[in-house]
Amino acid sequence: MKPKMTLKKIASELGLSISTVSKALKDNKDISKENREKVQAFAKFYNYRPNSVALSLKNKRTKTIGVIIPEIVHHYFAKVISGIEEVANSKEYNVIIGVTNESYRKEIINMEMLIDGSIDGFIISLSKETLQKADYTHLQETINQNIPIVMFDRAVNEIPSDKIVIDDRESGRMAVQKLIDEGRKKILLLTTKDYLNIGRLRTEGYKDALAENRIPFDEDLVVRIGELGDSDEDQRMLEERINKVFELHPDIDGIFGVNEIYAVTALNVARLRGLDVPETLSVIGFSDGILSKYARPHLTTVSQHGFQMGEIAAQTLINRLEEIDSGEETPYTTQVVKTELIIRDSTLNQVVQKK
Repeated sequence: MKPKMTLKKIASELGLSISTVSKALKDNKDISKENREKVQAFAKFYNYRPNSVALSLKNKRTKTIGVIIPEIVHHYFAKVISGIEEVANSKEYNVIIGVTNESYRKEIINMEMLIDGSIDGFIISLSKETLQKADYTHLQETINQNIPIVMFDRAVNEIPSDKIVIDDRESGRMAVQKLIDEGRKKILLLTTKDYLNIGRLRTEGYKDALAENRIPFDEDLVVRIGELGDSDEDQRMLEERINKVFELHPDIDGIFGVNEIYAVTALNVARLRGLDVPETLSVIGFSDGILSKYARPHLTTVSQHGFQMGEIAAQTLINRLEEIDSGEETPYTTQVVKTELIIRDSTLNQVVQKK
């Protein structure tokens, strides 16, 4: 199979400038006949086809970024959007936001509508349904139109793009290690179904911490939660599942929830069961949103630094757009934002000395 040709590659192979190659392909008489024929023959041999979208981008930038997120009410995504807008506005870019409500179909519709509106590029966190289907055709087709995508938080390796993520596995390990350092030995894990990479990786971190401390892994202490929304009925269902585990294992002394809702719900269950948090039970969550700050007791949590993630995502996309304009082509990158454990009242401040 012949390699895919770009203006930059043709210029490099023939020892010419990108500008000369571009003009030669248009049969511009400013370029010598010899160079025009050489460039055109080379391009024909490698089946080079100029991308119409790419050709128009240089002079027709809309200076608009499309941001696609799974939900708007989540504090984490609100922080990411703030970070994106901070950088985008400083570079005179506008931001248009589309919300999928975790729907694969809405994700496609949002992207199509924004493309029709001449979006320069996308920043996207995939919906749960997209991850469940594992169908990323709409993303690849967008990239094929020379519209770059930066994926954040929920990213997949199947799509060649820049990615901004956290180390979910290490963050999960760090959270559970904090519980173990307090002397907790029977730790309940509240996690997602495995099609969500973030839940799966945080679960692996939970297992890593247990293994490092020679604590046996017990599948009975893992609650994998499916599609739950924010309704009262969904919350009751989650509380019932947590209560059932406590009925079978009343000596649980630690809980790690891979997101904020799970952990705060666990705190509610603990209070209703009359458990003393954090003296007899410690709880750690993820995201450091509004619920964590105002839960009773205040929730110890892993901060993903959403604002910083948004800043990096926006700068990465703008850099990529500028590279396209200049004819440059650099490898895609995956940048990892460091997380931080925010200690509050749902865990002990002191570390228990191991005997």
